Amino acid sequence: MSKKKFAGGFESIRSSISYLKNEKSFSRGFKALLKINQPKGFDCPGCAWPDPDKTSPAEFCENGVKAIAAETTTKKITANFFQDYSVSELYDKSDYWLEQQGRLTSPMYLPIGATHYQPISWSALFEKIGKKLVSLTSPNEAVFYTSGRTSNEAAFLYQLLGRELGTNNFPDCSNLCHESSGVALKEAIGIGKGTVSLEDFEKAEAIFVMGQNPATNHPRMLSDLQKAAKRGAKIVVVNPLKEMGLQNFVHPQDVLNVALGKATSICSLYLQPIIGGDMAFLKGVMKVVIEQELISGEQLDHQFLVAHTTGFYDLKNNIEQLSWDEICNHSGLTKQEIKAAAEIYCNAKATIICWAMGLTQHLHAVATIQDVVNLLLLKGNIGKEGAGVCPVRGHSNVQGDRTMGIHEKPPQAFLDQLERVFEFKPPHEHGYDSVSAIKAMDAGKVKLFMGMGGNYVSAMSDTQFTEQAMRKVEMTLHVSTKLNRSHLVTGKEAFILPCLGRTEIDIQNKKVQKVTVEDSMSMVHASSGILTPISDELLSEPYILSQIAKYALPTSNTPWEQLGEDYEFTREHIAKVVTGFQAYNDKIKPKGGFYLQNPASVRRWDTNTGKANFLLSTLPDFTNNNASYRLMTIRSHDQYNTTVYGLNDRYRGVANTRMVVFMHPEDIQKEGLLVGDVVTLNTIWHDNEKRQVSGFEVRSFDIAKGCLAAYFPETNVLVPRDAVAEKSNTPMSKFVPVSIIKCE
Repeated sequence: MSKKKFAGGFESIRSSISYLKNEKSFSRGFKALLKINQPKGFDCPGCAWPDPDKTSPAEFCENGVKAIAAETTTKKITANFFQDYSVSELYDKSDYWLEQQGRLTSPMYLPIGATHYQPISWSALFEKIGKKLVSLTSPNEAVFYTSGRTSNEAAFLYQLLGRELGTNNFPDCSNLCHESSGVALKEAIGIGKGTVSLEDFEKAEAIFVMGQNPATNHPRMLSDLQKAAKRGAKIVVVNPLKEMGLQNFVHPQDVLNVALGKATSICSLYLQPIIGGDMAFLKGVMKVVIEQELISGEQLDHQFLVAHTTGFYDLKNNIEQLSWDEICNHSGLTKQEIKAAAEIYCNAKATIICWAMGLTQHLHAVATIQDVVNLLLLKGNIGKEGAGVCPVRGHSNVQGDRTMGIHEKPPQAFLDQLERVFEFKPPHEHGYDSVSAIKAMDAGKVKLFMGMGGNYVSAMSDTQFTEQAMRKVEMTLHVSTKLNRSHLVTGKEAFILPCLGRTEIDIQNKKVQKVTVEDSMSMVHASSGILTPISDELLSEPYILSQIAKYALPTSNTPWEQLGEDYEFTREHIAKVVTGFQAYNDKIKPKGGFYLQNPASVRRWDTNTGKANFLLSTLPDFTNNNASYRLMTIRSHDQYNTTVYGLNDRYRGVANTRMVVFMHPEDIQKEGLLVGDVVTLNTIWHDNEKRQVSGFEVRSFDIAKGCLAAYFPETNVLVPRDAVAEKSNTPMSKFVPVSIIKCE
């Protein structure tokens, strides 16, 4: 498969149709696509990119089609399937094979010592889980993991269940992706969320896209970047890999340009720093801004700096002391390249900076994102039209989960409100995040693990350790729609709880229910499934939680039964606890829902100083004598998070495999390798524990020299559990020191 010259176009249409065909979901899938991201429809279970005010009849992207095809598939996993395959046999299958088997349709139970899952009634399942929770010596022996696809209602009930039991053990997928953003932004501007809206993308004069590949991970974002480029906004891309989708794009719904194959050039400038070099790049741009201020006196927004910030002069001195040699060596960019980006920033009256995992999964991730804020603050680019910070979230409601209280370190005000409304004493001791939860499991401190969606085992770093730790737990249970590896790396006994998908009608007490979600830009809106459930045995997430609570909290005064059956009632209680959700049921009635007020977007700073803080950092020490290259883990185009829909990566020219490593042509030659050679990747971190993975085919790619890229979760084994970002504890999956050995 050759590399494509542009993203989107006819190939996206063809690919979308092929996925519906493969999942045997033409009828259900097409019906769902007509309602995806529509005012009276359901929210895409894929990414969290917001919907425009005026939605098109086809408000979805290729990735959305893949997610819908997977969820609306007519292929089913029944009890007979688990009779045919033992857990160990399924464990040996690929992630792609597991995904292809279809929807889970009935609750399953793996007894202690059993080799096969077996059917179980819902009532018996709830009773067993409830008894286990009641029997725990301490509530902190339970861990409750959350994926980003969980609705606001389910997330709120989930945290309520855990806290009424007495624990704050709420690891979630945010810990593995944007936790660095939340920590950095909270310290700098007082809130761990972005400050921009889609309307700001229509007014920005410059947009910096850093450590992100929208064509694969957030394709709908490309249409907004395309609009910005067409009206003359300058788009600067900062990414070690030369990604096709950030260069040229054809909107698949633009019939004429699809037919002509006419693409829009997205970026004005494409820079390829070395992996981990983003901080130095940002400092270089700041250095130019400060130097230009000395010349012209027209670069800094002095009125904004005085009224709204603190620490500017300390930052100025810090930046002035940096030499250009330091900046260039740490960034892998030339002074001329950095100055070209700085010129675009200096000439723009309003700038947005977007980022994703390429910035968040490094040792120095928090400090890097705070340098993003520092750069924007210099020209007052936060809290004005067309400007601000834009962390681009992954899963569709990962931001809403945190808003609803899914956090191992909950704010005191939130706990106080829980106590007032539900009349119990919530725990105040901080709980486990995703990394510390695995360590606690290995230490024998966890007896029950519950996963609300997601694929925790595959998402986590240090694969072997993660699996070893999970198998030490006494009971594991997963609320899921599809089979994945986490169902096969079990505790001593395990449960699979199949639930309704986002596309399916949820009826409780003869009334159709709706749930709500929050997108990347803090818009909260309703989502209502429109398809008949694939199985009569599926239950909704809120109802599942209410039934677990019924058995686990027999003396509770919380109206769990009603909370699980009437989501309007649930939202009434959310409105009493969560700031900004007053009159919740009324607010979600208008088209598009409502905007959850962001103080920083209107220049109100909930920080320790009452202002936006300039925060200082030093360039990191990248010394590692045991490695020749820096590896970043990435998704393929046929992948969403840990879900593998196919074995192709169209934009990078990969077909029918995931076992590839991308290298710069000069690095291939330097190593005495040829394209197509099969290699082993070795790493030795500071813990001196050697890790390696074999069987990766060398592919030539336009990537910064000295850098490599390969897919996760195949390379998660290379990232040890203690290799985490400072402050956020996020695994360092974008900076893995490796060496290469050719396989004989």
